[in-house]
Amino acid sequence: MQLSFWDFVKNQFATPEPVVKVDLTGKTVVVLGANTGLGFEATKHFATMNPGRLILACRSQSKGQAAVEKLKAATGYATAELWIIDLADFASVKQFADKLEQDGGRLDILVENAAVGLFTYEGTKDGWDASLQVNCLSTSLVALLLLPIMVKTAKEHSTLPRIVVVSSEVHYWYTFEKGLSEDPEILKTLGSAEYCTPKKMEERYILTKLLNVLFVRALNARLAPTTPLIVDAVNPGYCYSELRRGLSGIRAVVDYLMELVLAFSTERGSRQLVWAALAHQDHPEKLRGAYISASKVEEVSDFVLSREGGKVQDRIWDEMLDILGKVDPRVTATVNQYLSPTA
Repeated sequence: MQLSFWDFVKNQFATPEPVVKVDLTGKTVVVLGANTGLGFEATKHFATMNPGRLILACRSQSKGQAAVEKLKAATGYATAELWIIDLADFASVKQFADKLEQDGGRLDILVENAAVGLFTYEGTKDGWDASLQVNCLSTSLVALLLLPIMVKTAKEHSTLPRIVVVSSEVHYWYTFEKGLSEDPEILKTLGSAEYCTPKKMEERYILTKLLNVLFVRALNARLAPTTPLIVDAVNPGYCYSELRRGLSGIRAVVDYLMELVLAFSTERGSRQLVWAALAHQDHPEKLRGAYISASKVEEVSDFVLSREGGKVQDRIWDEMLDILGKVDPRVTATVNQYLSPTA
């Protein structure tokens, strides 16, 4: 499938679906990037469904605490928890996973919404481009570290947990250049300062959203059909977002005008995150490895479906496991215990 600009415009004018409502009594929901934008709006929806625990995973203590108070005022949900996680720091991700593991509780829904929209290279303390580390590497690391807890939850409570990775329809608009797709270390190249020229960084966000789709498909392909876990990717649509707050010049002007004409409200976009986390309660298998947009399963890009895309997906998966396995050996243990070595 390809997505033209006019397809994109048409999607923006589609009739919005109502938010999915499910009783979450006793269940634990974690939302990454929950203090603002799509994450906060999704958290508000979850709060109205009586979750046993609702964890707002945020980078900033002050902004996160403000979000907890705002959530209480808006919904009456008074027991939301603030946990700190900085996806630009692998050590912080590991500490977050440690805390959840030591907590010993259940985990039913993980919404991986945190992301950055940068147009210039910013190096992290771990030696990666910040966009790549936050949007892809750490997002994948969180999922792999928490996967055992979610499988354990499924077995102990006879439920079917879900991991929701927030991607985007912009993934249709990126194709790997030949030299990059044949690079023996694709991620290492993408994360290097030398590769991240201003021109390359113009497409960095689009690339990371494609990488999110590839991760979900690769992970799902390696989960046995009997594994009690649903992993999917979701497109919230083009909506008002703080992701683009770093835009400047003509790019900022164009985006401002596009928002006036085309953008959804952030709340409407958040309904897609909730749909991916809760829809099809009677037939959840429909969402295994799915790409979700406009409250339905959609076909991914032609590149993802192509033979070349499949090869790139597998190579990136193998490289990612090598990288993340060195960050935390629990990644390797998770892969060995829960995933098939072949797709």
